[in-house]
Amino acid sequence: MNNSAKFWDKIAERYSKQPIADEAAYQKKLQVTQEYFHPDMEVLEFGCGTGSTAIIHAPYVKHIRAIDISSKMIEIAQGKAEAQNIKNVTFEQLTIDELSVSDCTFDVVLGLSILHLLSNKEQVIAKVHQMLKPGGIFVTSTACLGDTMKWFKIIAPIGKFFGLFPLVKVFTVKELEDSLIAAGFVIDYQWQPSKNKAVFIVAKKAG
Repeated sequence: MNNSAKFWDKIAERYSKQPIADEAAYQKKLQVTQEYFHPDMEVLEFGCGTGSTAIIHAPYVKHIRAIDISSKMIEIAQGKAEAQNIKNVTFEQLTIDELSVSDCTFDVVLGLSILHLLSNKEQVIAKVHQMLKPGGIFVTSTACLGDTMKWFKIIAPIGKFFGLFPLVKVFTVKELEDSLIAAGFVIDYQWQPSKNKAVFIVAKKAG
């Protein structure tokens, strides 16, 4: 088990009980995402955490495959789905790097609060593009610390070493936009509640 999995396993129970930091922004992101959904859609969510967002979106699509690096997070997510009798979400302990699917498998991929926690953001964005059907969408909500907390780049490796927080990458909104465009996406929708908040992007695969 790698250090990131250990970190998230350790805090999973506490994380699942935390209130959403900005409920109004979260509700807006849910609403915008659901405007892109259709009942016959196959959806992937990577970095699904304790499954709350996948469960909320479940009634709007055919099926959601939801994966996370943390087995403890997945355990909590499965418990929530069972309690709410949600049948069309499949939760698995799996990383996006380990996931193997055919090209053009999904209509929508959700990567929420996850891209800044990856060591290989560009490769993952390229993989998402490959997994999406032509015209498919990639929905992201990403903390771009390079715009407000450049200094975090210095302390992030130290905090990770001591297990205080997981791997965190520092980049700007512009750098994220450039990464998406370079992979072949067109940005269809973009919103940021304020400069120090996560940027929410819906990017479309041309075709």
